[in-house]
Amino acid sequence: MRIGLLTDGGYPYATGESRLWCDRLVRGLPQHEFDLFALSRSADQEKQGWVRLPDRVGRVRTAPMWNHEQDARHPRRTGRFATGLGRSYGRRDRRRFTAHVTALVGAVCAGAETGPECGGTDAGAASGRFTEGLYGLAELARERGGLHDALRSETSARIVQSACRAPGAVRTVQSATVPDYLSFAAELERALRPLALDWYEEDGLGAVDLCHAASGGTAALPGLLAKRFFGVPLLVTEHGVPLRAHYLAPRAPLGAPVRAMLATFHGLLASEVYRQAAIVTPGNTHVRRWQERFGAERNKLRTVYPGMEAERFGHVGEGDDAGGPGTLVWIGRIEPAKDLIALLHAFKEVRGAEPDARLRIFGAPVQGAEGETYLAHCKALAVQLFPDEATDAHTAGDNPVTFEEIGGPEVPDLAEAYAAGGVVVLSSLVEGFPISLVEAMFCGRATVSTDVGAVVEVVGGTGLVVPPRNPRALADACVALLRDPERRARLGAAARARALELFTVEQNLAAFREIYLDLAGHAPARWAAQVDPRDPAGPPRPFATPPEAHVLGALPPGPVAVGAAAGAPRVPSWAIGAEGVCAGAREAGDSDA
Repeated sequence: MRIGLLTDGGYPYATGESRLWCDRLVRGLPQHEFDLFALSRSADQEKQGWVRLPDRVGRVRTAPMWNHEQDARHPRRTGRFATGLGRSYGRRDRRRFTAHVTALVGAVCAGAETGPECGGTDAGAASGRFTEGLYGLAELARERGGLHDALRSETSARIVQSACRAPGAVRTVQSATVPDYLSFAAELERALRPLALDWYEEDGLGAVDLCHAASGGTAALPGLLAKRFFGVPLLVTEHGVPLRAHYLAPRAPLGAPVRAMLATFHGLLASEVYRQAAIVTPGNTHVRRWQERFGAERNKLRTVYPGMEAERFGHVGEGDDAGGPGTLVWIGRIEPAKDLIALLHAFKEVRGAEPDARLRIFGAPVQGAEGETYLAHCKALAVQLFPDEATDAHTAGDNPVTFEEIGGPEVPDLAEAYAAGGVVVLSSLVEGFPISLVEAMFCGRATVSTDVGAVVEVVGGTGLVVPPRNPRALADACVALLRDPERRARLGAAARARALELFTVEQNLAAFREIYLDLAGHAPARWAAQVDPRDPAGPPRPFATPPEAHVLGALPPGPVAVGAAAGAPRVPSWAIGAEGVCAGAREAGDSDA
């Protein structure tokens, strides 16, 4: 099969959270050929370049979502935004544009307080108007272009204004002002930029057998259009929920009406993606609940955990406590959502119960001033809670809490960091799929975690789980494990067994291998247009090319088939003459008839 892999801010770029997962998928399924259709999210991301791609990647087409203009100097960017009429839409096209934007924005403003889970007529009507406007704009962009300028025009702002003031608009939206109209029009244009790409052609997404979107939201828009224009099946994988990320993202410059409209837009878009997808694969049950809330049918959902490499942690033994059995280890990105403040207060109580306990924090702050400020605040709190302690008057004081980075002489890699203690702690307030917990489980470590995101689902019965924002409960769980080495060993062994059963790369690849075959078996045949040389004007002739000619991999230099046009691709020697054999058999059959 030829898979069109749709990515957003990840693969094949050197940065992005989904990069590793996509690379493992492409390399782990050698029986398929992949075409990449990638959206980039920043100029810095593009400057860092691509990762090394395997040979089974046929084509790569990219497009920037941070800039609507094509940069002809960029040698690798083959995606571009259609230009067409631009600001000079004709009268008929202006009417089409106005009708489609009115339908879409009207659905957003009227549906801000009705979700797909309500199942009412208002939700159904809003969804219908939304899809009518969405696909109408896509067809207009495909035929005429100019969508960027039109969506940022005064006409769009006036349509938003009318929709906000319409009788059916919800109260939050009705309070919008002129700056809100302009802000939402600009945000809508950014979200709909994938509609204006030149990927929707017979040699683009029309040439693939299956579209696999590596995330939902706007990244799945090309997959929606590939299904609408060419009937290509759509598979959507979500390890996180874009709508949830939208709710959690800081949007201080935007007013409440704009945030409400954007939330409704993303909710309606998610509902349409789930409705059109043949299969949706959530990365965990936490994501699945969000998908069901926004209209995903249960018979389409198949939970597939993201695969992780277990080999890199295999040398860490279940009983190896390099830092001592009384050491707690925390690993992750240092940011407010990880709630290190609660962890430090919990460790204060742990220290009171176990005076020899230590806490090693491995990680770096997230980029930006907020991350650096939070790290400085945590270090200051550690100094305040735990003044440097000395065993006697002749030794230097030592703090039981250390902030370290992986890569030094003592802790050269991630596996050594997990081996540095007997218990691994996760204290987050917000979490999706807890990767650090899975890594700790691969290392055979007993864990203490807060009950957020997919933590309970991942840990199962192999670790202790406590409520978030509860330092006392976190401290009690840590003390219980520090005082019971046999229990730590049992939980660590069970954790390793569970991780090897559920969270490896092999199980992830096996799941998608089956899903691809399932979709291929249920999808209608899409024959290539093979023209009969005896009747060029006739209908396409299926099976005109022997199946062996489609074997993946570079072919050695060889002769060109007889009668092939100049510049035609070379074919294997065993494929030459097959055309004549097939044609001769057909003629013989015709004469017998």
